[in-house]
Amino acid sequence: MSYQARFKVWRGDAGGGGLVDYEIAVNDGEVVLDAIHRLQATQCPDLAVRWNCKAGKCGSCSAEVNGRPRLMCMTRMSVFAPEETVTVTPMRAFPVLRDLVTDVSYNYAKAREVASFVPPPELGPGEYRMKQEDVGRLQEFRKCIECFLCQDTCHVVRDHEENKPAFAGPRFLMRVAELDMHPLDAADGAGIDRRRAAREAHGLGYCNITKCCTEVCPEHIKITDNALIPLKERVVDRSYDPLVWLGSKIRRRGARP
Repeated sequence: MSYQARFKVWRGDAGGGGLVDYEIAVNDGEVVLDAIHRLQATQCPDLAVRWNCKAGKCGSCSAEVNGRPRLMCMTRMSVFAPEETVTVTPMRAFPVLRDLVTDVSYNYAKAREVASFVPPPELGPGEYRMKQEDVGRLQEFRKCIECFLCQDTCHVVRDHEENKPAFAGPRFLMRVAELDMHPLDAADGAGIDRRRAAREAHGLGYCNITKCCTEVCPEHIKITDNALIPLKERVVDRSYDPLVWLGSKIRRRGARP
């Protein structure tokens, strides 16, 4: 079945813009990105849209469809009634470059602020050994395709521009959590305190665990339950539990020559 779908697509640039009405032919089994490509091909070849794999694995075609952060290539037209108007706008949390393309460099800057994995000095290549339970726990976070939909929907980033310098956002707090629970990460021995960095450098305290990041994740990663809440618990234990605090002091004193 084919029908003419009604679309409202945001057109403009950093200087401003607005929604423009279109009617686009849609066929059975198509997704929003198919309709946007047909719009480019038949009506407005100058429409700017970012995409790559069209398989939900590159994270490039992030946008907001009817106000919800989504991957356009994974949003089927069949979820909308034929008479419904489909509104496609750029991600609201990031500056618009043109049309549906936003400047997501904020995320790459935050990625560089997270200290990378520190290999254990006593082990060489091929000598790493981990329990399957640990592998499975960490592998969930490695499914992230960096579509930045979680960053876009996080109200700490989305609604408060002033928070951006001090807040890494759910994607990169998840990365800190992944490294902090990695059994082979030797960050402590290298003088890197990941839990302290989460609180003081990456703004973990700004997160109030509303789970909006989890709800929009196309890889169905339980960002809040499996990464952010456990990280918060470990940070609180390290910072405020008197027994943990005393134990850390004793260990430091015992390490002195």
